[in-house]
Amino acid sequence: MSSSTSGPTGTKHAAGAFDVRNVIAALIGFYGVVLVLMGLFGNSPAEQDKTGDVNANLWAGLAMLVFAAAFALWSRLRPIVVEAPPDRQDPEDDGSGRTVPGH
Repeated sequence: MSSSTSGPTGTKHAAGAFDVRNVIAALIGFYGVVLVLMGLFGNSPAEQDKTGDVNANLWAGLAMLVFAAAFALWSRLRPIVVEAPPDRQDPEDDGSGRTVPGH
């Protein structure tokens, strides 16, 4: 399956890193890693008492990592296809379809 196809008005390609799902996956994944590390190395008996003997950071971090992996998998399996603007012949053309006064 190719992420690049040619169309009559331009080329189509996957949004890739600019897909908002990848940004969400990266942010949630980063926070998940931080929470897992805090759960593994920063868990004290005082912290355990606050949460009723549950390592909340570890479990929340693991859940965030699963969520991030699901978003990354979703964006990989169902990429958003965007159409690239056709190559412009006129350097004055900004792609808006408006005419420039005086030209």
